[in-house]
Amino acid sequence: MPVDPMLQGLVAGFAVEAQEVVQKVTMDLLELEREGLETDALTKLYVRLGRHLHTLKGSAASLGMQDLSDIAHKLEDALAPLKSNPQKMPRPVVDVLLHGLDLFLLRAQAHADGRGDALPDPAAALAQLVADAPPPEEAAAMGASGVAAVSAPVAAPAPEPVSVPDAMPESSDAGWRVSAWQVTALMREVERLREVRLRVEERGRELERAAQLLAKQGLLAETAEARTALSGTARSLRTDGEETSDIVDALEEGLKAITTRPVRTILDPLQRMVRDLSRQLGKEARLSVVGAEVSLDRRLLEKLQGALVHLLRNAVDHGLELPADRERAGKHHEGALTLRVEQQGNLLYLEASDDGAGIDVETVRRLAEQRGVVTAEETARFNENQLRDLIFRPGFSTRTDVTDTSGRGVGLDAVRASVEGLQGRIEVASTPGQGTRFMLTLPTDLGSSPVLVVRVLEQLVGLPMLAVEATQLARAESLRLGKRRAHLEYQGQLVSVVDLGARLGLRALAPPAEGQPLLIVQSGGKRVALVVDAVVGDRDLVIRPLPSEVRDVPAWQGAATLSRGELLLICRPDWLVTETVQVQVTAQRRALVVDDSLTARALHRAMLEAGGFTVHLAASGARALDRLATDTYDVVICDLDMEEMDGIQLIAKLRERPETASLPVILVSAHDSSVARERGLRAGADGYLSKRECAAGRLLAEVLDVMSRRGSRA
Repeated sequence: MPVDPMLQGLVAGFAVEAQEVVQKVTMDLLELEREGLETDALTKLYVRLGRHLHTLKGSAASLGMQDLSDIAHKLEDALAPLKSNPQKMPRPVVDVLLHGLDLFLLRAQAHADGRGDALPDPAAALAQLVADAPPPEEAAAMGASGVAAVSAPVAAPAPEPVSVPDAMPESSDAGWRVSAWQVTALMREVERLREVRLRVEERGRELERAAQLLAKQGLLAETAEARTALSGTARSLRTDGEETSDIVDALEEGLKAITTRPVRTILDPLQRMVRDLSRQLGKEARLSVVGAEVSLDRRLLEKLQGALVHLLRNAVDHGLELPADRERAGKHHEGALTLRVEQQGNLLYLEASDDGAGIDVETVRRLAEQRGVVTAEETARFNENQLRDLIFRPGFSTRTDVTDTSGRGVGLDAVRASVEGLQGRIEVASTPGQGTRFMLTLPTDLGSSPVLVVRVLEQLVGLPMLAVEATQLARAESLRLGKRRAHLEYQGQLVSVVDLGARLGLRALAPPAEGQPLLIVQSGGKRVALVVDAVVGDRDLVIRPLPSEVRDVPAWQGAATLSRGELLLICRPDWLVTETVQVQVTAQRRALVVDDSLTARALHRAMLEAGGFTVHLAASGARALDRLATDTYDVVICDLDMEEMDGIQLIAKLRERPETASLPVILVSAHDSSVARERGLRAGADGYLSKRECAAGRLLAEVLDVMSRRGSRA
């Protein structure tokens, strides 16, 4: 059965991905044959195994390879009786599953080679799979008793893995094949070259400043030759820097052409999938795609494809109503599905939405309890968002019957696992009767991004240039000042004015002054006029994702390094445009952050400054003691694990000194064990937070609580 020619380009990639997935399934099957596995380990293996098979089935179906989808479906059938009661897998069942996987790979490779139309009908092979598989009750019985039959079907020979030749092809037009790590290594070198170029530019500016300094000394005749030499060298450096910049840009563009492809290549084929699935279920739906021209890393696209397939199949099957039901509800008989893709700096935003019935949280709660996903005692403590998030739990499904589309409790948990495996996160929002939105946020790390550097007081902040729509100066005639907020007249609309300094908690909220810079920042269709003190300029910077323990801090999407090595935090545009209550900042409290990690110091500082603190930093315990000898602070936040002097040793020295004996100290550590926590508190710490708790926003609340207990001014 041939594949649609429009999809043939994706089939080869699917065949390679299928080999990787099948290898994971094979290892899980071999693990399930082992004796002595605990129930929890068995459950995890069965859940993961079912997820992989479901992914193979859905991806094959989306590409029009129904024969492969049918094989994966039969393999799920063979797994189902044991998955419902996790136990050691009988060998005959393992044999059948391995045989089916061999058959799947053989046919997948044939489709990739363009030989799909020459394949025999899979009906006979599927019938043999069913015949070889023990009946459900027998399989469950064998698993419970540990009995395994000796006979097993003869497996088809496994296809040869796709290999990369070591030697260059002799044909002049054959091209080269390189591994992913070689391309990644080259990207890192290009990043280093860009950083060198930034340093060259800075050296040129330093030479120009030196020439100007000599001119101010009044010895014009004596310094004429030196000033001429310095100015000439500065001009040469500027020219070399511009040429280096052109080279770096060309290298980056070349790498992007090799390693990226438009999102359209995986989104366009989904149109057919939505149409076919809708017809199968007696529904009507249309998929709209916004941002399909964005180009992304090919590997990221391949890993995202399965998640998108799951989300769209889930939306058609569970979200959209039947045409007659939609018309009775006053909706168009055709359901609307939308995929929106947007990249800002190093973050990719992907939104999948529908205008269906929405999520009924009470139904979710009831079914989750019935299926054993969660207990009634737990749901009693859940808020509405937590109840809605139960749809991501393994084993959850609203279907009572098993179909080709759903009903096995596999789907959205696979999506979440896939997204989190890419260091991203997924959120869901829903309004009953109106529809559901799934929002995916994923980091990307390919090349540099244009960043606008701005200044607020003495702090530099970066903004992704793609989010900055325009810049202008504040003028009284274009501002509308209210009691609580100000608005700017912009293109015939009133746009909310947001003071970046007040938003970060660096100063009291006040209307913009005449002539103060305003940036029109947009994200997700929303705009704000952002007030800053100065626009430093635009830079091409490599934005790196934040460490996992602080990745959930809402204000920041990453960090970059400036020419002198300074760390620049990059603000999230979606956080800036989100409505928030800006409070007046009163008397400044003082905090000392002690950590040998540059990123950790910067992030703790950002969170504390957002709460109105003046924050000083120390990179070691010794430097902290020097600070405390000359300055006074209301609280100290200290990393537990530092070289030379750790947090506990620092606390001991603080408690020895009369002037710091009662100073509140909070320990922060990557260790979240009760032993580490008790050890820290026993050493004299007033509070203890894991870095995960800090990332969840607990730092400021803990600081205020500790200061209150110690009787400090708060």
